[in-house]
Amino acid sequence: MQTVEVNVQTDMEIGGVSTGKLVEEYGTPLMVYDEGMIRRHARAFRGAFKSSGLDFQVAYASKAFLCKEMARLAKQEKLSLDVVSGGELYTALQAGFPASRIHFHGNNKSEEELTMALDAEIGCFVVDNFLEIEMLHDLASKREQHVNILLRVTPGVEAHTHEYIMTGQEDSKFGFGLSNGQAETAVQIATRKPHYNLLGIHSHIGSQMFETDGFDQAIQILTGFVYQMKKKYGLELPVLNVGGGFGVRYTEDDQPMAISEYVEAISESVKKHYTDHELSFPEVWIEPGRSMVAEAGTTLYKVGSKKIIPDLRTYITVDGGMTDNIRPALYQARYQAMLANRPDEKPTELVSVAGKCCESGDMLIWDLMLPPTNYGDILAVFSTGAYGYSMASNYNRIPRPAVVFAKDGESRVVIERETFEDLVQKDQ
Repeated sequence: MQTVEVNVQTDMEIGGVSTGKLVEEYGTPLMVYDEGMIRRHARAFRGAFKSSGLDFQVAYASKAFLCKEMARLAKQEKLSLDVVSGGELYTALQAGFPASRIHFHGNNKSEEELTMALDAEIGCFVVDNFLEIEMLHDLASKREQHVNILLRVTPGVEAHTHEYIMTGQEDSKFGFGLSNGQAETAVQIATRKPHYNLLGIHSHIGSQMFETDGFDQAIQILTGFVYQMKKKYGLELPVLNVGGGFGVRYTEDDQPMAISEYVEAISESVKKHYTDHELSFPEVWIEPGRSMVAEAGTTLYKVGSKKIIPDLRTYITVDGGMTDNIRPALYQARYQAMLANRPDEKPTELVSVAGKCCESGDMLIWDLMLPPTNYGDILAVFSTGAYGYSMASNYNRIPRPAVVFAKDGESRVVIERETFEDLVQKDQ
């Protein structure tokens, strides 16, 4: 994995910091982000778009991982920010992220969340359904406030990914359907609302995609829709948001494209289809989340008990599990791992890595080759930077882990480890 190195003392490093030192200082389980890698990814997305010549916004999809320090990093790297809830919006605002660069998503935004976003004067609402069209405009008109909106549409493109993270197909909880006429109806309604500034349309076809054919298909369909709206109603829709979904490497079987290749393919597709329809090039927005942070994150666990079932399986247990990484149970996600304290030793033992929760399904990795493990070894699980902490829970009343950023040989806590006192703080 790019984020780790082995130093001369045969100890794994993340961001130039020894994992032994990290564990000694912060304990386990511990989520460690290579801050430099996140920044390189952000700059790669922006740099590739600058090379394309198109106007653009790169909005970090904060659902992948958000805390105040992550929002500050996104601000420093000149990203926009995609939020999906009042909590994500509040975090961004508390971190001093510019409201004008915040885009608010979600298929069931509450009146309170919409009001909060209007108070903050965020840059754009991505409107998802007919109720929201009316509710948001009613709130805005009472305040005499004009708001920018995109309409989320489902282009009918089914991405080749896990069914739970496919979002662009017709049968989806998100957005207005194109083929059934709902998207056009939404455009008609929105353009009659005096406090709306309809910037364009948004689409997200899925996640963890390793090819660009799906993006090209979606862009072709979306461009056709933009053309029809101009032809029928004289509308100019200057923004095209094609979402995110760029693949990352979890195991050696995953072969994602380079960031520049994804952006180049999207840019060329936009140019081609807009030229074919004699349309002016739009400002292209994308929303990388997983691809910004997943590979930058590594979770460090302490190895505990071992169970050997002769001629069947050897289980090793770690001091975390589905409470800090639900993805294996939810998506059957696969990971790679190694012993951080003995990275130079030859793997000779096939084990399955179990979490400590009272669930048979609390398994992090089913089959993993490791050196013979001992109590207290440190297991490093790679590419856990997306949807680990953000989906973490307190099941079995297990506190959430600490989160640390490491860069240039220095580390700092960005989220403190929860305590038992934290767990009962809201109890009566």
